[in-house]
Amino acid sequence: MEPKVFIKTPRLIIRQWKEADHEPYVQLNMDADVMEFFPSTKTKKQTLAQIEWFSQHINQYGYGFFAVERKDNHQFIGFTGLSRPGFESYFTPCVEIGWRLSKANWGQGFAYEAAKACLEYGFTTLTLNEIYSFTSVHNVRSEKVMIKTGMMRQGFFEHPQIEEGHFLKRHVLYKITR
Repeated sequence: MEPKVFIKTPRLIIRQWKEADHEPYVQLNMDADVMEFFPSTKTKKQTLAQIEWFSQHINQYGYGFFAVERKDNHQFIGFTGLSRPGFESYFTPCVEIGWRLSKANWGQGFAYEAAKACLEYGFTTLTLNEIYSFTSVHNVRSEKVMIKTGMMRQGFFEHPQIEEGHFLKRHVLYKITR
């Protein structure tokens, strides 16, 4: 059975996860360049557990971090989507948008295309009033995607799940409203 498709863009299919995504996502999460702005790479076991959590969240709520597939070659390239952050801060609870793509697919506008489509899905289909995004202050590439999608900087915060003194502790926060 084919996985449920939530969004189609000119170049991408944004859908539920399938078993064929597992190994490419394991490799993506083991790539030190892709995971540069996360505390560490992820093991195969951690990645498979993350996929299971993503899939269950999508099935339960109708949204989550969706698998992203290219239309031209049907290659899995990463994820994008909407989720509820699992930590407390001055802006939570909220819905965030996030993305993670394989390095081979960077610099081609896929993150922007997928993020823009997910924002539209969040506002039109899910009728959300606002969507947040955040990343390490060092992650200029992701911050550029936030800006390009029309999100506005709200300020900074210290990520509560990152240890004190870690270079990734300080995060920039963006928001967009319907």
